[in-house]
Amino acid sequence: MSSKLIFTLLVALIFLSVFTSPAFASNAETKGNPHHKKVVNVAHRGASGHAPENTIAAFDKAFQMKSDFIEIDVQMTADGKLIAIHDTTVNRTTDGTGSVSDYTLEEIQQLDAGSWFGEEFAGEQIPTFEEILDKYRGKIGILIELKSPELYPGMEQKVAEALKERNMDKPRNGKIIVQSFNHESVQLSKELLPRIPHGVLAGMSWADVTDEELEEFATYADYFNPNMNIANEDLIDRVHGKDMKMWPYTVRTQEQADRLLDLKVDGIITDFPEYVHRHPGKN
Repeated sequence: MSSKLIFTLLVALIFLSVFTSPAFASNAETKGNPHHKKVVNVAHRGASGHAPENTIAAFDKAFQMKSDFIEIDVQMTADGKLIAIHDTTVNRTTDGTGSVSDYTLEEIQQLDAGSWFGEEFAGEQIPTFEEILDKYRGKIGILIELKSPELYPGMEQKVAEALKERNMDKPRNGKIIVQSFNHESVQLSKELLPRIPHGVLAGMSWADVTDEELEEFATYADYFNPNMNIANEDLIDRVHGKDMKMWPYTVRTQEQADRLLDLKVDGIITDFPEYVHRHPGKN
C-alpha cells in the first residue's frame, strides 16, 4: 500500500471521527436516557385548562397543542343520545339546570356550554359522541370514559354500536380506549369490544389495591388509571408486573406532572397538556 493511500485513509478516518461521532453519541444518549421515554399526553376533557371542558373548543385546543389523546366523558340524554359531559347535571358547565338525563338531545344542545369559562366561548354546545368520533378519528387518540353508566342502561351497547358503524372497533394503534370507574361496565364493554383496549379508573379508595385485585383487573383491562395521589413506584411496578399500563389523573400543576414523570408512568391525564412536556434540561 502506498504512503499516499495510507495518508488518504487516515484523513478520512479523522474526518469521520470529528464530524460524525457527536451525532452517534447524541442518539445513544437519547435512547439511553430514561427521561426521554415517551409519556402519553392525554388532554383531560380536552385542553380544559384553556377552554371549556368537553367542548369542541377544548378538543381543538388539545389537537393544536399536539396532545396524543383527548379524554371525553360520555353520558346519555332522555332520548338515548350519547353526549360528552362530565357532571350528571348541567348546572356547573352550562346556563341550564337539572339532570343530564332529563334533557333530550335537542334541548341540551340549546344550552350555552362555554360562557361559564369565558365570554369568547359563548355559544359552545355540548357535542354528541358521534360528532367527536367523526371529527377527530385518525387525527388524535380518543380516551372514552363511560360516566355513571349505572344511570344509563344500555350505554355500553350504544358506544359499541357507534364505534362499529365507523369501523373503529378494530385496532388502530391503540388510539381508541374505553375506561370507567364502574368496573362492571368496563367488563361489559370489553365483551362488546374485545379488540379495543380498556382501562379501570381507580379513585383514592384503591390506594391499597392488592396484587390479587390487579390480577383480576388484568383479565379484562389493559390500563389501571389511578388518582395521581396514590401513584407511587411500588404501585407502578406492580401494575407493570400484570402487563398493564398506568395513566394517572388529573394533573393541574407542573410540579404534579414532574413527580409523575420522575416515576416513569406511561401516560398523564392533564388539564394542561404543556405540563407533560418536561422543560429542556430538566432531569
